[in-house]
Amino acid sequence: MLAAAQRLRRSTDFAAAVRGGRRAGRGVVVVHLTVPVTVEPSTPTSPEPVRDDGAEQFSVPSRAGFVVSKAVGNAVTRNRVRRRLRALVRERLIDLPAGSTLVVRALPAAAEASYPRLATDLDAAIAVARSPRERRSR
Repeated sequence: MLAAAQRLRRSTDFAAAVRGGRRAGRGVVVVHLTVPVTVEPSTPTSPEPVRDDGAEQFSVPSRAGFVVSKAVGNAVTRNRVRRRLRALVRERLIDLPAGSTLVVRALPAAAEASYPRLATDLDAAIAVARSPRERRSR
């Protein structure tokens, strides 16, 4: 199970990840990934020298949420799919940058998908969502 700090619970958190994140669909899952913008420490933002007050900066953990609609199946089927996805995401959440938000949406075909297929599709979708966006030629 994911720790409470790693779970998305509010609808506003889900909406922000879906609207602002990169979407990638592969096989039986669609992922929405929002990666926080990092500021380069080598670029000064002010002419004043940087002071270190000795305060530790705590990194925000990566968080994940799951969307499994009634189109996937009855309650037993939806919960089985959600449990499988939760177990798969738990292993992959540490590989994401700190502060990332991941929403995994299961498509109806996920009800019949095997655990290895879910893992393969999830890995492929996360890889596409993490890759830099390519410009399309017109």
